[in-house]
Amino acid sequence: MGDFGTTSGQREHKLPRVTAVKNKQAAPTQITAEQIIRESKALQDAELKAPTVKITDPEELAEYRLQKRKTFEDDARRVGRWNPTVWVKYAQWEEQQKDFRRARSVWERALEVDYRNVSLWLKYVEMEMRHRFINHARNVWDRAVSLLPRIDQLWYKYIHMEEMLGNVAGARQIFERWMQWEPDHHGWMAYIKMELRYGEVERARQIYERYVKCLPSVKAWVRYAKFEMKSGGDVAAARACYERAVEELGEDANNEELFMRFAEFEEKVKEVERARAIYKYALDHLPKSQAGELYRRFVQFEKQQGDREGIEEVIVSERRFKYEEEVRAQPLNYDSWFDYIRLEESAGDIERTREVYERAISNVPPAPEKRYWQRYIYLWIKYALFEELEAEDMERAREVYRACLKLLPHKAFTFGKIWIMAAQFEIRQLRLDAARKILGMALGMCPKNKLFKSYIEMELQLGCIDRCRTLYQKYIEWSPANAGAWGRFADLERSLGEAERARAVYELAIAQPVLDMPEVLWKAYIDFEIGEGNREGARELYERLLQRTRHVKVWLSYAKFEATPLAVLATPADEAEAMDEEAAAAQMAESAEAEGGEAGTAEREARARRVYERAFRGLRDSQPDAKEEAVMLLESWRAFESSCTSRPEEELERAVAAVEGKMPKRVKRKRPIVLDDGSEPGGMEEYYDYIFPDEAAAAPNLKLLEMAHKWKRQKTGGEGGGD
Repeated sequence: MGDFGTTSGQREHKLPRVTAVKNKQAAPTQITAEQIIRESKALQDAELKAPTVKITDPEELAEYRLQKRKTFEDDARRVGRWNPTVWVKYAQWEEQQKDFRRARSVWERALEVDYRNVSLWLKYVEMEMRHRFINHARNVWDRAVSLLPRIDQLWYKYIHMEEMLGNVAGARQIFERWMQWEPDHHGWMAYIKMELRYGEVERARQIYERYVKCLPSVKAWVRYAKFEMKSGGDVAAARACYERAVEELGEDANNEELFMRFAEFEEKVKEVERARAIYKYALDHLPKSQAGELYRRFVQFEKQQGDREGIEEVIVSERRFKYEEEVRAQPLNYDSWFDYIRLEESAGDIERTREVYERAISNVPPAPEKRYWQRYIYLWIKYALFEELEAEDMERAREVYRACLKLLPHKAFTFGKIWIMAAQFEIRQLRLDAARKILGMALGMCPKNKLFKSYIEMELQLGCIDRCRTLYQKYIEWSPANAGAWGRFADLERSLGEAERARAVYELAIAQPVLDMPEVLWKAYIDFEIGEGNREGARELYERLLQRTRHVKVWLSYAKFEATPLAVLATPADEAEAMDEEAAAAQMAESAEAEGGEAGTAEREARARRVYERAFRGLRDSQPDAKEEAVMLLESWRAFESSCTSRPEEELERAVAAVEGKMPKRVKRKRPIVLDDGSEPGGMEEYYDYIFPDEAAAAPNLKLLEMAHKWKRQKTGGEGGGD
């Protein structure tokens, strides 16, 4: 048999069979967990308590004590070595029986088992003290501190007992025994405080001398100096303590806490110059990383005791040292250079600031890649602005711009900001030819959109229209696909009243084979014709645009154009938004009357309706999959028919119903999931589809075909099952 087998004589135990729950509905009567616990507690038997025994005979008492001691002895023999609580209970029971000899015997046996247990010593002594066995307690304390001299609690308790008994000499002797073991700061301070409680100042001073020799630390010397000030107000003695600390501690004296305490002491006794000398000495000798709090205290001290120049010099010198370390460690960290430059600029020293600028720009990025130069270039910008605005040295500022433009690798990349700022600087110096030369050089070496815009804006502000036209020609020659450049060129001609020139510019623009934003350009051209009051020209543009694209938004814009009076279309968008409803309605009425009254309105609505019909037919014929666009078009068409005012109400309702009859039915369908890479991981997803009335005619045939496929699958499955 294996380890887990059973013998033939043993009986196999099987788990009870789990009863299946047939009815899983909630019971009519609900029982909470709290009620179940309460009932189970009530059903439990009452706790059995030992009967109360009354002892009336000495023999019974002796028998009871014998039985109790036997129980304690058995427990002590069994677990006494690992569980000192057994000994404590045994000794406390003997103490209750007033048999102190036996109680002491139990405590001694417990200490033989584990004399390192401080709790046993303390409870043993507490028993002796509780019953005023003073000599026994002293005996126990002597043994405890002899065996465990590093446990400060035993010394404290022993000294406290002697002091409570009024035995000051005995307490002093115990302290002397303790001091031979060289305790920590708390032990020495406890000894000193006891002597001060009894007015022994000289003894306390002698103990301090031993204390600072035993534990030569800043804390000990500072406490010694404070004692001298507090005991007799002897400033010379306290100062001597600090001076001795600096001498005797040696390298350990290079601690900011010692110097802060020393300086605070001198400040407290009104020795301001001494305190300042201490602060400066510490800042000169301590490492900067370890003197942060000391420096903060020094600044605070200067704010209270020094003048403004001294405070500022302290702050600037400290921050200058910090920045010097940073830029020395990482010379290509331009953020550190910016912080350093701001510090020098705030200090007001032009020569020092110029020196920092020169050092900063000398750290050229290591590679000719623009991402490395994006922070570096601002050093040159700030340098040039500093020379112009702060130093007011225009020639030096011009040299800064020239040096920067000479340094940049224009064949790889350039910064249009530098060229523009250099030109603007020359304009401020009334040197227009120099500014034009800079921008012309920029366009010749590294043309950019930003440079063209700035140059054109400058010439436009100067009123040089011919130069603006020349620049726009160069601009569109350099970037013929830039729709924004064409639009701004046409806007310039329109603002000058040159409608034919603007129209020619637009014609050239839309004739370009490639444009980055053709829709913006076409819209601008159409808005231009509308603004000129040329409805036929705008209509022709819409027709030309529809030859290029059949987008639904073009159709919607065309229909809106045909349905809206020309005066309303020519109103700028911001003015139209500012109008209230009544003003807009009045303008609509005036424009309708100006364009032929009701007859003109009916004609516009008829034209718009024809546009909607063409758009719907075009979308359904050429783009049958663009169902959402067709729905968008029908919704706009229905809203248009609802807002028509030239028809009677009955015709209006029929027109709206006709449009609604073209509206598709929205259905939910499923399709295989297709990922972006074209793969099909499996599974289906739901989507909404639209079925138009012209598609519904083919629905019965599709339904019949689907039923045929279903019948075939069922037949194939049945034959397979028979096999």
